Amino acid sequence: MSILVIDAGTSGVRAVVVGEDARVLHEEHREVLPTSPGPGLVEFDPSALATAALSIARTAVAAVGGVSAVGIANQRSSTVAWDRATSEPVAPGLGWQDLRTVERCREILSQGILISPNSAPTKMAWQREQADPTGTRDFCVGTVDSWLVWKLSEGALHVTDVSNVSAGALWSADEGDWNEKILTACRIPRRELPEIVDSSGVIGRASALPGAPPIAGIAGDQQASLVGQACVRPGMAKITFGTGGMLDLCLGAQRPPFDVVGPGGSTPMVAWRIRGETTWLLEGLMLAAGSNLEWLRDGLGILATTAESHDVASACTSTEGVVYVPALLGLGAPYWKLDARGTLLGISRGTRRAHVVRAVLEGIAQRAADLVEAAEADSGLEIATLRIDGGMSANPTFVQAVADATGRPVDVAGGVEATALGAAFLAGLATGVWSGWDDVAAAAPPARRVEPAGSFDRARWKEACRRAGSLSAAPHLEAPQNR
Repeated sequence: MSILVIDAGTSGVRAVVVGEDARVLHEEHREVLPTSPGPGLVEFDPSALATAALSIARTAVAAVGGVSAVGIANQRSSTVAWDRATSEPVAPGLGWQDLRTVERCREILSQGILISPNSAPTKMAWQREQADPTGTRDFCVGTVDSWLVWKLSEGALHVTDVSNVSAGALWSADEGDWNEKILTACRIPRRELPEIVDSSGVIGRASALPGAPPIAGIAGDQQASLVGQACVRPGMAKITFGTGGMLDLCLGAQRPPFDVVGPGGSTPMVAWRIRGETTWLLEGLMLAAGSNLEWLRDGLGILATTAESHDVASACTSTEGVVYVPALLGLGAPYWKLDARGTLLGISRGTRRAHVVRAVLEGIAQRAADLVEAAEADSGLEIATLRIDGGMSANPTFVQAVADATGRPVDVAGGVEATALGAAFLAGLATGVWSGWDDVAAAAPPARRVEPAGSFDRARWKEACRRAGSLSAAPHLEAPQNR
């Protein structure tokens, strides 16, 4: 038996067929880039996304002769609105980075309701109001997973899983359902929203694909990555190092005692729900990870490729006192100083390219240690071993720096991308490919372990972050706190 995963990211969509041994049997990719028609605006074409997903999914299924189930992983908080009768989008898709609803969020804050413009509710409201100011048309609204399931089932299923609802700031933990207070504030009719289903479980058929395999697993990309690295027991954590960085710590069934941001700076949300049982996580956000290497390559021109950063950095054994704070887009958890800026300190006449590149890698590793400390403080759990995936996990210098900065062993995922594997596991658990979490762990062992071989001056690091946070002349911007 094999599982087809449709993995819809920010810049493209993949179709991956995963076998019972958790190996990739076939993979297709299609670029579907977002557009930015103005400052702070990030849109995508829902029809182009669906067409690409269905096309490569059919190709992948044909290549392996059929699949037993379908799993979906998706960029979180990006939204789509479409006409229920025609299945045609009624507005552009809004990417999670889109900031056009900042003013709407401020209006809602005056009602005592805290919503980020990066979250789903005000995006859905904007799409509805643009397409139907009178409120007379019959719409469907949802996140990207809902849109893909609708197209895969040829309009038979309008669903989303609880991990996407929670990540999109639409979940009420108290009610175990949609947050009615937020729906009312954003004027989103409940009838237009999808049914909330478990993250693992058969929900219907993908009739648009050969053989109409069952759709059996749905998760937001970071939750899927947590499963893909088999971080399914309390205290197990992973960091995905892509353009940004996300730490996710599995908490188990215990709901965190805070709803927005914990005292340590991490954010609670649902990891997954299986057979009605909810597992929680804490998430720590690093706004810029791999994008710092892209800046070295494209902005400064001191790297030909981002992969070259390992060879350049390994030309020296230390930064000789150079410290880099990777705050190109501000500092996320635990500082939440969104107006902080990237900072390079300790430069001398002897500073060379290798020192700067190593300082950038070590700065990202130090931010990883920040996220670990935040999650441990908010959870009361010890992260004994850290698992990592994403493009930067292929960089040996960087991985060693993560081990040294966090002071604990680092397990590197077998593949640099665990998201698709996690969605496959969720679908396979529902259809009998894997019988439980022990099978999942056995199918996804880390490729290698890296032990700490040194340490960093964390006090000096935190002083550097303080200085990075004081650079902007604009009013200080902070993450929302519990109210």
